[in-house]
Amino acid sequence: MKRVHVDNYAPKYFSGKWSWDSERDCLHFEAHNDLENARERFITTNGYKFLRTMDQEEELIFRQEYVRAKSNNSDTVVVRDIRDLVLYLMPHEFLTYKFVDFMHTPEVHSLIHALIIYFEYYLRMVEFVLIRRDELSGQLAQVQSAQTNEMKQTFSVYLSQYRMLVARNYCRIIGGEGDMARFYHMKPISNISATIHDKYFHEQFLAVSIQIIWICMHRRAYFVIEMEMNRLFRSEHFVSAHPEYLSFTAAERSLLYGRNSKNYNYRIQESPLIQELKLVSDEDLPILWIGERKYRGSDIRIAEMELEYLVPGSQLSLIDVSHGILGHPKKLYNTLLILDWPAVRYSNFSEQYDPYHIIRRPHLVVPKMDELKMRKMSENYEHFYQIIKIFEPYTHQQVCKWVKRDINILFFKSGGLLTNVVSRCEKELAGESKGPRVDLIISNYFKMMSKIRKEDREGDIDSITTHGGSMASRYSLRAPRKTF
Repeated sequence: MKRVHVDNYAPKYFSGKWSWDSERDCLHFEAHNDLENARERFITTNGYKFLRTMDQEEELIFRQEYVRAKSNNSDTVVVRDIRDLVLYLMPHEFLTYKFVDFMHTPEVHSLIHALIIYFEYYLRMVEFVLIRRDELSGQLAQVQSAQTNEMKQTFSVYLSQYRMLVARNYCRIIGGEGDMARFYHMKPISNISATIHDKYFHEQFLAVSIQIIWICMHRRAYFVIEMEMNRLFRSEHFVSAHPEYLSFTAAERSLLYGRNSKNYNYRIQESPLIQELKLVSDEDLPILWIGERKYRGSDIRIAEMELEYLVPGSQLSLIDVSHGILGHPKKLYNTLLILDWPAVRYSNFSEQYDPYHIIRRPHLVVPKMDELKMRKMSENYEHFYQIIKIFEPYTHQQVCKWVKRDINILFFKSGGLLTNVVSRCEKELAGESKGPRVDLIISNYFKMMSKIRKEDREGDIDSITTHGGSMASRYSLRAPRKTF
């Protein structure tokens, strides 16, 4: 990653300028941070203030202490890189052990992964709706045909299918089963709900999810993402009014929100995610098994969704699919994961050579005629393989390091060892400590190389390991054992 600040040495003096204060008749010092607008320093998400940028010392601390360690895919952007950046920029009240531990669980990673896929296509649909709104209005308005309405219906069904994946992963969290039992709001013995604590916990998770999706989508359409995220997890009754939010007509809402979205009285209203799982058509039932077992059938749409869901973010360029900044080289981005356009120009991308969809504009593929009718005639066969998800484990020390984030930042800013590589080497050479033992150095070396080199697995698993990304690093197929 490129540095936001060019120099890697953090000065211990305040940088700014002096000016004459005529009212006080004295010199006044204005630091550079104070010269910036307060709204540029922070961004408000659901009432919480997240850092929008970082100063030179904060950048050095983040790169030295919190950036993902070197691995076989450390040169590409994955979900863990975006999550770590948001954890570093989030407010202090979020730094509880329970919340940080919750954000590192595989279930939350799967939910964020499904949200990224959903919002990638939702933003394309919103752009399509706004373009069609301009084409259908004015003096040169166009007339819609029957094929246009059929195409819109197909797009709406496709978007609803991505919502089903989000709803399935979300229900695994709120069900409180397995590893999610320790985050469940009901106490196991007394069966008393921790309503107030669970409310703030849910609000914090929504705010962090909005930030992760916004950064992953190249920091565009922030208010569209915030409005849709709150609608998905709350319902339209509890989406706050904001002047920047878009207002859609009844036809546009039906296109974007799907056929299952219904509004009732707020006392009995269910979230749109739960509504998606209540009315699932027969041809869409195999979608609920994506990521759990290998699909066998003649429905090309489900096979495409499965491929898009299983391929790790670091290898999306191999299937020519774009999910925001996932899979992009880190050399094209700075520490804040903002695209560096000079680096893009030196990479010589073009319309013919653009594996990361940086030059090519995102678009919607026009579906075939009678696509929905053809899907109803597709066949599903018996499945033979179960998909085993292998996650990269996290330790108690990593969670505690995030919980003590502000303490670590204050330590380094108050004189901790936060210098460049040359200064650290000089201090280590001048010290009298002998350093770690030889066997410890060798064990750490092999531990690091095991993450970088591809593992060769043998046994009853037909390895299709992909080594992509944090958490969901590999998927493998396991054939069920047959007894005779």
